[in-house]
Amino acid sequence: MMEKMIFGRFLPGDSPVHRLDPRSKLIFVFAFIIIVFLANNTITYAILLAFTLLIVLVSRIRLYFLINGLKPVLFLMAFTFLLHVFMTKEGDLLWHWQFISVYEGGVRQGIYIATRFLVLVFMTSILTLTTSPISITDGIEVLLNPLKKIKVPVHELALMMSISLRFIPTLMDETDKIMKAQMARGSDLSSGPIKDRIKAVVPLLVPLFVSAFKRAEDLATAMEVRGYRGGEGRTRYRKLKWDMGDTLALVLLLAMAVLLFFYRS
Repeated sequence: MMEKMIFGRFLPGDSPVHRLDPRSKLIFVFAFIIIVFLANNTITYAILLAFTLLIVLVSRIRLYFLINGLKPVLFLMAFTFLLHVFMTKEGDLLWHWQFISVYEGGVRQGIYIATRFLVLVFMTSILTLTTSPISITDGIEVLLNPLKKIKVPVHELALMMSISLRFIPTLMDETDKIMKAQMARGSDLSSGPIKDRIKAVVPLLVPLFVSAFKRAEDLATAMEVRGYRGGEGRTRYRKLKWDMGDTLALVLLLAMAVLLFFYRS
């Protein structure tokens, strides 16, 4: 499952989404996360899903690839769906057995929450798939520049956030390799009592932490060799440029937000 993690990866390309300024993409995604909560009925969630699929189409990333990337969060989506199905007592009674009752409102609310998870995962994944870690760092730093006036280390903060994003798929790949190595030695991580599974995780965590610290040390050494001394006095090789496409993307998002507000219950 670990090799399916796509969040944090970057796929080079030449789509309209790839060409957008990282600042506009960051603003777009953060605003989208807030706007998602405007949806509260079938029409608004349909608009939200259609808009997300439009962005996927424009980004030229295969939908099958994004769906595969849902596997690491599939359990969470299924859990929240079932939680709403069995805990929400609204609407007509659809099914009843002993103390378990399923209502129409619970199924509907479960579908809504699953859809919300789906669009959020898709949109955040598109951000990292179409934007290089360096561009994300530059975009975050520029957007947080006003905080420098209150002595916030903006450059270092942006760099840490970018490195964290980049390390997510790397650590997932490393975890997958260690799991396969442990299973080849006879360790069973997927069956048996919970107590035995927890014990089996310990031999997995130790080499994972060692590998993570080694990668962090290698990265620190490489940055030091290249003369990195923080953001003070540094210039940028790549200049960020806000084009008409960036403005159009935010206008489209605003139009979608207006639609959601108009059609919400």
